[in-house]
Amino acid sequence: MEVSDTRIALLIDADNSPAAKIDLILSEIAKYGVANIRRAYGNWKSSSLKSWEAVLHEYAIRPIQQFDYSKGKNASDIALIIDAMDLLYTQKLDAFCLVSSDADFTPLVMRILTNGAKVVGFGERKTPLPFVNACSTFIYLDGLGESVAATLENGSPVGTGKKTTNELKADTKLVQLLRNAIAAASGEDGWSNLGAVGNQIANQASFDARNYGYRKLGELIKATGLFEMREQNKIWSVRDKRKSKS
Repeated sequence: MEVSDTRIALLIDADNSPAAKIDLILSEIAKYGVANIRRAYGNWKSSSLKSWEAVLHEYAIRPIQQFDYSKGKNASDIALIIDAMDLLYTQKLDAFCLVSSDADFTPLVMRILTNGAKVVGFGERKTPLPFVNACSTFIYLDGLGESVAATLENGSPVGTGKKTTNELKADTKLVQLLRNAIAAASGEDGWSNLGAVGNQIANQASFDARNYGYRKLGELIKATGLFEMREQNKIWSVRDKRKSKS
């Protein structure tokens, strides 16, 4: 399917999302397709949503009003879930983008995936892992738009949140994910096409190299220091260094 033909519903939990990142969110969504449906949920009479209120018209986002019927209960979450299910069955959508840091949406994500649509999640670093892992792809808003490292004159990185080689090596879950994907995509010589590795990872987990401070998967793999990389005819391949030693 061409990216331009991919129809996406953008549903925003305004109570649990920063309005300052909306332009970056929409830029990211544009890589996947077109956000034909854009809705933000919250009690718009609350002063806490003033920042969102200021950008609704600019980005053609429809505000969905939900009063706080009960103390401690979030009616906005329920309204978002009901709308998502309605859209899932009445509209021919290819993907949903959910903007929230609330794990309560995890069952919704799993239900959408069951119907064959992808789910791209956006949330802050505090987002609980069940929600993060359930999404087809999850992108942390904290680092969105900051993936390209600012540098000093001597070339040292400044304030990027980029994981160091030692930090990447210590992340056993990440290392195992990369090794499994590379092994699954490898040929007899142990080399794996980088694009095929990316597809393998997409089928296994919610993953985005920018969550580790790197713009692309290849940059992240190289930074771990655990893999060899080569380019032939503008096509990148990767191999586990343990294979070359053996």
